[in-house]
Amino acid sequence: MQTISYKKRLLKYKNVMIFLISISNLVMLIAFFFKLQSLPPQIPLFYSKPVGDSQVADWWFIFLIPLIMNFLYYINGFIYKKFFAENIFIEKVIYHFKIILVISFTLIYLKILFLIT
Repeated sequence: MQTISYKKRLLKYKNVMIFLISISNLVMLIAFFFKLQSLPPQIPLFYSKPVGDSQVADWWFIFLIPLIMNFLYYINGFIYKKFFAENIFIEKVIYHFKIILVISFTLIYLKILFLIT
């Protein structure tokens, strides 16, 4: 009985997360094409570096943000399935971490894109 509810819960989490990551990628792609004409040739992207030319990167470097987001999203899923497959607590922690990850990376991407154009 417990495995049936476990599988249903896992399927529900998976469907919600696939929807969330798909919407996030779609929003970032639409925002990029919406702002493509006003995008400068170089953008300030590396804020941890000293002020100046070291913070600036070519415009296509903005795609690092969604790439890193998707990479971290799928690595979290892989780590969960590989090491913590039946642990409900870790499942919920990773589920909530994925939500925070997707929302924060999407907001960072949109903030940078709309501030520089």
